[in-house]
Parts: sequence; structure tokens; C-alpha cells
Amino acid sequence: MPTFPTTKGTSVPRLPSLPLFVLVILLVFTSLPLVPVQAQARASFTSAHPVVAPLTPVVVNVNVADYSGPATLLVFDGRGREVGTFSLTLADGFGAVEVLPRGTLGNHWAALFLDDGRQVANGTLYRLDAQTTIETGVVPFDQLYERVAEFMASKRLSYTLDGKPVVGYRSPDSPLLWLRDHYYQNRAFRYFETDLTSLLEANRRIQAEDGSLPDFVARPDWNIAAMRTPVEADVEYLYVQLIYETWQTTGDTAWMLGMLPSAQKAINYTLTSPMRWEPTLGLVKRPFTIDTWDFEYGPTTTDPDTGKPAPRHWIDEQTKWGIFHGDNTGLAEALRSLATMEERAGQVELAAQRRSLANDIMVRLNRLSWNGTFYTHHVKLVPYQVPGVDEATQLSLSNAVALNRGVLSLTQGRAILAEYQRRLNDPSRTAFAEWYSIDPPFPPGAFGLDGRLGERPGEYVNGGVMPLVGGELARGAFRHGYESYGFDILYRYDQLIRRTGSTYLWYYPTGGVAIVREFLPTDGWGSSAMLGALIEGAAGIEDRGLIYNTARLSPRWPADPRTPITSAYAVARYAASNGYAAYRWNYTPPATRGGDGRLTLEATGSGENIQVRLLLPPTLRTVRSVILNGQPVAYQIETVGPSRYLVLNAAGPLVNVQVTLR
Repeated sequence: MPTFPTTKGTSVPRLPSLPLFVLVILLVFTSLPLVPVQAQARASFTSAHPVVAPLTPVVVNVNVADYSGPATLLVFDGRGREVGTFSLTLADGFGAVEVLPRGTLGNHWAALFLDDGRQVANGTLYRLDAQTTIETGVVPFDQLYERVAEFMASKRLSYTLDGKPVVGYRSPDSPLLWLRDHYYQNRAFRYFETDLTSLLEANRRIQAEDGSLPDFVARPDWNIAAMRTPVEADVEYLYVQLIYETWQTTGDTAWMLGMLPSAQKAINYTLTSPMRWEPTLGLVKRPFTIDTWDFEYGPTTTDPDTGKPAPRHWIDEQTKWGIFHGDNTGLAEALRSLATMEERAGQVELAAQRRSLANDIMVRLNRLSWNGTFYTHHVKLVPYQVPGVDEATQLSLSNAVALNRGVLSLTQGRAILAEYQRRLNDPSRTAFAEWYSIDPPFPPGAFGLDGRLGERPGEYVNGGVMPLVGGELARGAFRHGYESYGFDILYRYDQLIRRTGSTYLWYYPTGGVAIVREFLPTDGWGSSAMLGALIEGAAGIEDRGLIYNTARLSPRWPADPRTPITSAYAVARYAASNGYAAYRWNYTPPATRGGDGRLTLEATGSGENIQVRLLLPPTLRTVRSVILNGQPVAYQIETVGPSRYLVLNAAGPLVNVQVTLR
């Protein structure tokens, strides 16, 4: 095989001053069929692989009959953007060059020029495709995506409803499509599921006139109708947030605009319903439930509809009302997402009102519920005693969820994480992990469930240990300068699932599981949260717009407390669109004490803009030089707690950053 120069990790000079008519020709051919190409019988080029992955080098073999000398291969993506200029030298008509695929997914086109400027071949070079991938050499990270996809395969439900197909993801303890369960699992299934809209559309069809929604849609083959558990106050804002995140994943603005009136109705219901809104405080209210769950404080009673023993799911004159923090952080997040959708619809003034209200809600909530360390679980509207537990110390799971809703200050986020770490390191702790549903739990019978799981402390949401909490904690830890804590949680989750090859919605504090036929050993809530922590947190790939049009890349591998990670390949791809972002990251430690270290990042994606945030190794604090695509560039240093990030903005799809540190 002939030798060839590599362009991996280097900046390649552009071909000088191509005529305008040549550039026009380049754009014309970007959709040619995927076959070896030839402008004339005497010149051709062929990719060693017809389908390639982002930033994975591929050899292109070149033939120009009776020619020896330099040549240049220009590569363009499906949008006509130049994604690489690659120089090579031919000998006796043959040569080869290593090409680094970048840019939008789909067919890429190339043109071959000789040293005298003549174009001698052009056409389709290869098809670029991407799959969500993490490669670090660390097994717990490299295998997590496939493990979660396998877990969630058993969560996927598909059936016909109202004559239309509906697809969604169920919880491990209910064979129904609850909007809540589906929403939280979206953290993972966005990477492998193509039908993201049918369940939302099914909910829209049965939305009540007042804007309220059911907890779950009907399942006709089981003769189960759609239903709302009255004590729930979170369905509407989760519906709005899921519409926004689905739009972000698909990039389908027409679909979003069609759903927008329904989203507005849902939010207006929350803000006006006497069952959901407390006007004297300007906050969402709900009956006294454990965090966001669906049964109220009090002994087992009788269901008014069935006459059977049941926990309190309904609202009546005995209902005990209060303010639960999770409903309000969730509403604030949804209001901001709704504002973004309304801005796209041209409803700018209304969007501004939504953002202002979101800010006001957080001010009111912080004044009422923030205790300086975390959010008080339930602030009662009418005071009364709950014997057997110190409510002031109760830390409930939506504190962890709030870390990732974009509504907390850095100080608040770090305080919540510090409290979870304090409980993890408490010498009196008996639980195997600090991922509590609520801690300390309520005494036996405080929430009467007719003997079902959750009535006793340490069970289900009454003090059970939940991977969904761990996943939200880890994702939040990466965001708030607790990167090593985030890695530690991911390692511990890997150990947990390797014990049995399974993952459960909740565990007893001692680590045992409840063997119940209805509980599937493939928890989608927790595994989705953990995958979100890996991709958005450890790998640091975040979508800051639609379909990664603006991507934020914050590789946090230097903070791994157990394994020295010096290289990583990461790709995040939405299955329902061509949106993706990818990078190759490398860290070269100093060869000697006092020497220079080096960080490099090669990045690309489907979008126009990439924000690079490189976490600096803790032992190297001085930035000696920063080179972007071969040129020195201005940068900023962002401090997040004790962590320092080197931040710069770049236009895609070619981003090569080289940082020298001491």
C-alpha cells in the first residue's frame, strides 16, 4: 500500500483561490449517488468504506493515470459546507490520503485537483452516519449506552389507540403509558427511538377543555381507560417540557407550532385551577404526598369510587394542602421552555411574561422553601404535626432533579450536592447509597397503602434507594463543579447492575429488592438518568438549541477519580433526526515535573456553532497557548466551584483545539 500523509489532529491549508465556477460545480454534485467516481476515464477516487463515522479516519485511494505529483482532495458535506482539504502525493498514477469525516450526516461529495489547479474527478465520496457512542477504555462508561438500550427495550409499549399507533415507555411497575414515566425516560430514548410524537399527540386528543391532562392514556386491549390521579400536580408542566424536548430532538418546528396551543392550555390550567394554584403565594400547591408521588398522607381509607381499601388518591374536604418544591422548580423550567417555543411562534410579549413569571416563582419558592441547604419537602398551608419524623431534615428526591432544571443558582446547586455527600459520608449511614427517595423516611403507616410496598420506611418512595436519584445527582454534580462525585456515582451504578445484570426502580437501603411479579428488573427511570449523566455530564455533550445546531462540549474526563483517562471518543446522535455532535479528546500529561501538558479536541457535528469548554486538569493551572484551527484564539476561563474550564466558541463543522498547559 502506498504511504500517505495524515491530517488527523492537524490544520490543513486550504487550496488557494479556487475560481467561483468551481465552487458552484462543487455544490451541484453534493447529492450524487454513492458510487466510486470519475470525471474522466483517467482519474478517480474511492473511499475504503462506503459508510463512515464522524472523526473516524478513512483511507481514500486516488488514481490519476500517468501522473506523479501533488494533488488536493476537497470534501463537502450534504449542506455544501467544506469539511476538509486533504493533500497527497501521487506516484505513477496512484496515491492515498487519510480523510477525517466531518459535518452533516448523509452523502458527502469531493473534488480532486492537481497541482496546476485542474479538477480531474468529482462525485460522491461516502455516506456519513453516526450512532451514539462512548469510547474511553473504561468498561463501565463504554458499555452503559448499550446496557441502557437493552433495559429500555422491555419498557417500550406500542399499540393502536383511537385508530392511530401510539408508542411510549412504561415504568417498571405499571403496564400503562404514564406521561410522567415516559418523560423522565426521554433522557435516554431520544438516542435510539424514532417515534417521539405519537404519545404526546394521543395526550393532546384527550386533553380536557380546561387544559388538564390524564396521568396515562387508555389501553383498550386491557379495557383500561385514561385516568388522572387527582393529587398529582405535575402532569401539565411535564407535558409542556416534553413537547419542548421533542422539538429539540426532531427539529420539527411545524409540529411544535401545532402542539403549542395545547401546551399553553396546559400551563394556563396549572396557573388558574383552584386545585393546582395557590394565589396567596403565587405557587403550585398539592396535597401532602411523598415528593411527586400519587398518594396522600394519612391512614388507609376507602376509595369512594370502588369501596375498597386504598391510599388517599383523591381530593376532598380532608385534604391537607401544601407547597411542594419539585412542582414549582418544574413549572419554572417549563415556563422558560414554553417561552422559547412562543418566541419561535412570534409571540414575543407573551414569552417575556412567561420568563418573568418563571423568575418570580423561583423567588417565591426560595423565600418559602429553601432552608439554606436544600428545599424543605412540604410546606404546609395549615400547620399540623407529623409524628415520628423530623420534617425539617427530610431531603426528598426532587432536590436532585432540580439540579438539572436550570433554575438554581450555582450556590444552591452546590449546597444540595454537599448535603447528599454529607449523608453519604455519615458514619451512622446504613443505606448502601445516598440516592434516597426521601431521607429520613416517614414512620410506618403515615402513608396508608393497605399493606402495599411503601407503607413501611425503607420501601419504595418512603426511603427506598432509587437509581433515578443517583442519576440526577450525577448529572447535577457534573454541572456544578462536583465532577469527581459524578464519576463516583456512575462507577457505583455499574457495580450495582453487575451484581444481577438488572436494574430496579428502587432498592431497600440494605441493597435488597422486592420480588414482585409486577416489578420489571429493567428500570428505565434510573438507567435513563444515569445515561444522561454519562452523555451530558461526563462526556459533556449538550444541545443548546435544536438538533445540536448549537452544541456545548465539556469533556470532563480529567476529573475521573479512579482511572486516568487520556483519550475519549464521544458521539451523541438523535435517532429521530440527523442532529448529532461528536469529538475526539486527548490529554497528554507533562513528561517531566514542571513540563507542559497538552489538551486537544477535534470536534464536529450537524450544527453551525460549537462551544468548547475544556475542563483543565487540577495539577495544570497555567494556560500557555490556545490554538483553534491553526490560529491563536481568545478564550475565557470559567470557574465552577473549584473546577476551571477553558471556554471558546467556534463555528462548525471543523473544530480543532490545541491547548498547552503548565
